[in-house]
Amino acid sequence: MPKVTPHGPNPIDIHVGSRVRLRRQLLKMSQEKLGDELGVTFQQIQKYERGVNRVGASRLYRLSRALEVPVQFFFEGLVGEIAVSGVAEGDQAPIVYDFIQSSDGVSLAESFSRIKDGKVRRRVLELVRTLASQDPADA
Repeated sequence: MPKVTPHGPNPIDIHVGSRVRLRRQLLKMSQEKLGDELGVTFQQIQKYERGVNRVGASRLYRLSRALEVPVQFFFEGLVGEIAVSGVAEGDQAPIVYDFIQSSDGVSLAESFSRIKDGKVRRRVLELVRTLASQDPADA
């Protein structure tokens, strides 16, 4: 989770926006289509997803209907109050946040979750770990 800064987006707004983006991408819905359902432009959806613009209560309710999730979905993953100093050392939240912000991350998570065989899932995980540990100069 990003730090609270006086001039930047609020971390809670960023978190809610990332959850909007995650769900929209999982539904394979465009920003334009979501905007049409809410009566706003796709640029406004982009601003919500980045946390630049705050989502009001009534719009959050409409988002939950359009994205077919309960309102609580947008707040899942928030842990306690967000500290001004940022996250605790060793906290995995920034990694997860960056992962779900990328379309590749969403696609990978969606595809991985469809693998039902535990042995295959572990092999895929081993492959990813091996690839991640390789020196790019070796490739």
